[in-house]
Amino acid sequence: MNKTEVLQKLIDDHNGYLITSQAVAAGITKPFMAKYIAENHMEKAAHGIYNTEDVWPDELFILQMRSKAVVFSGQTALYLHGLTDREYSKICVTVPAKYNVSHFKEEGMEIHYATEEMYQLGVCEVVSDSGNKVRAYDLERCLCDLIKDRKKYEVQFFQTAVKEYMSKKDKQVSRLIEYAERLKMRDEVMRYVEVLV
Repeated sequence: MNKTEVLQKLIDDHNGYLITSQAVAAGITKPFMAKYIAENHMEKAAHGIYNTEDVWPDELFILQMRSKAVVFSGQTALYLHGLTDREYSKICVTVPAKYNVSHFKEEGMEIHYATEEMYQLGVCEVVSDSGNKVRAYDLERCLCDLIKDRKKYEVQFFQTAVKEYMSKKDKQVSRLIEYAERLKMRDEVMRYVEVLV
């Protein structure tokens, strides 16, 4: 493959996005990349991230590319998993305890901090509305977090999300109970599981 084909493949792999660090890792020089970006009228989505003109901005993917430490959680993860049809009002992320996210707070995101062990618990890849892979907590971790923070949610929203989880064919109740134990909230989670099973 020549350099242009390498760049085109990287763009195709990310649904119209070009990530500078990935292009450099593939052996493309920054001057060649700058020329390609200009010639193809690509737009700057964020530092080191460009998109083709026909791409609708995917804020979750762009944020994920800006910071690999971000894991989508809360309402954002519930939405990504289809546990609610109500789009999140603000992006909710979880990061390791000592991670600096002052720049994200300024952008109005909801930030949660977790110890390394709890931060890693239930991380998976899901597909954003634009078809890009992003990191979020899995269904079972989402449900544990939802139950833990239930007072933050409207009753209707909470009940819908729990019912949606219970109706999913790919749910794993044994994993849900394992997470609940690790998060020290088994009794709370079992209260809802026993009612709905």
